Amino acid sequence: MDNNLLIKTNRRIVKDSIMKWLFGTASFLLIVLIAFLFYGIGADGVGRLNLSLFTNFGSRFPEQAGLKAALVGTLSLMAVVIPVSMFIGICSAIYLEEYAVKNKWTAFIEMNISNLAGVPSVVFGLLGLTVFSRALFLGNSILAAGLTMSVLILPIIIVASQEAIRSVPDNLREASYGMGATKWQTITQVIMPSSIGSILTGSILSFSRAIGETAPLIVLGIPVIIQFLPTGPLSTFTALPMQIYDWAKRPQPEFADVASAGIIVLLVILVTMNAFAIYFRNKAMKKLQN
Repeated sequence: MDNNLLIKTNRRIVKDSIMKWLFGTASFLLIVLIAFLFYGIGADGVGRLNLSLFTNFGSRFPEQAGLKAALVGTLSLMAVVIPVSMFIGICSAIYLEEYAVKNKWTAFIEMNISNLAGVPSVVFGLLGLTVFSRALFLGNSILAAGLTMSVLILPIIIVASQEAIRSVPDNLREASYGMGATKWQTITQVIMPSSIGSILTGSILSFSRAIGETAPLIVLGIPVIIQFLPTGPLSTFTALPMQIYDWAKRPQPEFADVASAGIIVLLVILVTMNAFAIYFRNKAMKKLQN
């Protein structure tokens, strides 16, 4: 009996060592791949990071090409995406978790919301083209693209917000009700302050996906080069992913350097957004601990 137990223990140790080695190797290969990617982009694009890159519009000539219109267009796009997606997403999560009756219908809705998070982005582009661009006559404007991107990331925000609200301990809710608070007071003064850090983290990470998507913009017919800045939500615009896509497919090798510079700018924006997500999460956790 002791020998059998010893054999089983040794097998577990061997399996544990093998899995640890496999996971470590996979992580190392991923880090090496990312390092090569960053090195290649940095080596090609650092030389083009100058003031003209941010002050010039797009051009057919690589030495004159810039990101001015694309950068302003991306910021304008996110000015639509952030408030629309956060308001609808958080409100939907609150309703599903706090107000909706738990039955087969709500379970069906939640299952489909989770499934929508895995739908290819080009499908949302077709939806935006049909509904926002053509049915609502918004064309290829900032508003049409912003609403399309909002629909794209809504499932992610809803699921992340639901998980954050669900993680709030029930004893906090019961204590609030025991003090005579209404359901709305409990939501606004107990549940949301306790879960806002995780909600913001999930939301900002979803914004990172929206800011880097290209397929929906291509389907909507967003131009790659414009020589003006958008003046309102119904203006035509271009965005960083579209500008980078256009430069990357051009045959002139000089455009590869400009595209790499654009990728660096996009990566800086994404890293900044992720840093804000970590900051808000840590700040919310410290507030709860205090």
